[in-house]
Amino acid sequence: MHKLVLSLAVLGLATTATLAQTPTSFAEVDSDATGELSFAELQLVWTDLTQEEFDTADADTSGGLTPDELNTLQPATLPATPAQ
Repeated sequence: MHKLVLSLAVLGLATTATLAQTPTSFAEVDSDATGELSFAELQLVWTDLTQEEFDTADADTSGGLTPDELNTLQPATLPATPAQ
C-alpha cells in the first residue's frame, strides 16, 4: 500500500512540473510573436489537432490562426455537456 501511495505522489509531482512548463496563453504559444499561431506552434500544445481542423479555422488562409480564429476551433473540441 505504501508503494502505491508513494508512486502516486511521485506521479503527481511529475505531472505538476510538466503542467507548469506547458505554455497556456496565446502569447506563450506564439513563439515567433507574429500574432498568429502556426500549425507547428499549435501542435506543440494541442497534439491531436489535425491539419484539416487547422485549415478550416484559418478563415483568411494566412497560414496562421488569430485569437478569433483559434476560438472557432475550441468549442468543437470540448466534450459535450449532458442535457439537463
